[in-house]
Amino acid sequence: MLGLAISAQAQPSNGKVVIALKPDKDPEQMLQERKTLSDFLSKQLGKPVEVIVPLSSSVIIEGFANGTVDLGYLSATDMVVAQKRNAAEILLAGEIDGRNSYQSYWLALKEKPYSKVEDLRGKPVAFASKTSTSGYLLPVYDLKRKGLLQEPNPEAFFGVGNLFYGTGYVSAVERVLNGQAEAAAVSYYVLDKDKHLTVEQRARLKKVAEQGPVPTHVIAIRSSMSQADRDKLQKALESMNEKENEELRDKLFTSKLVKVDAEAHLKAIREALEFLGDAK
Repeated sequence: MLGLAISAQAQPSNGKVVIALKPDKDPEQMLQERKTLSDFLSKQLGKPVEVIVPLSSSVIIEGFANGTVDLGYLSATDMVVAQKRNAAEILLAGEIDGRNSYQSYWLALKEKPYSKVEDLRGKPVAFASKTSTSGYLLPVYDLKRKGLLQEPNPEAFFGVGNLFYGTGYVSAVERVLNGQAEAAAVSYYVLDKDKHLTVEQRARLKKVAEQGPVPTHVIAIRSSMSQADRDKLQKALESMNEKENEELRDKLFTSKLVKVDAEAHLKAIREALEFLGDAK
């Protein structure tokens, strides 16, 4: 999924609004989406909007803390980190098919004999990244909940030297497709949706197991933001739910944007981070 931050000089009511997107797909495609988003929000907010691409979500969280970032599109895990720094709060969250959560999958090649996560004991596996909610955090915590892992180190289940950490879903799945890993932990939509993989790649894969629920990504807002500016930004983002704006919304944020109970939304992530020791 894309990560997004909206930064402004002073408050959003003053000067240019700057939006930062995490790079996670084709640069040319992102270039067009950046322009479209810039034009859309400039019209909604009545001021110039510039869209840039930072290196990581940590840049967004640091921006919340120092006052240079006003809004950020974060994973639930990154949202917990931002909250711990008292830097941001949840403004809106994604809603997929009427739910504020989705599933994480373990994927393997169709010809492999695996049918449950227990079958992967001692096998080389690929995680999407060390910071991925659906591609690392919850799959590992699920092993603990199933009684398969007693310590916060997945090597205790998969074996020493059997872990690969990618730079996203595709990098993890590629290890499975080329035979370097027996399974990959990713979000459900990597297999079920036409988003990250080709039709041919998806046809070679199967779901071995699923775990969750994984809280949807959130749009976080800087804690020091004034209520008036919060309302303006929320209204602008909620306007993306209107039918004529859905295509752009889904390209950037995957799904409908709605209000949620912040504590309930992040409960599973807090529990998983407590088990894993919250390395962040």
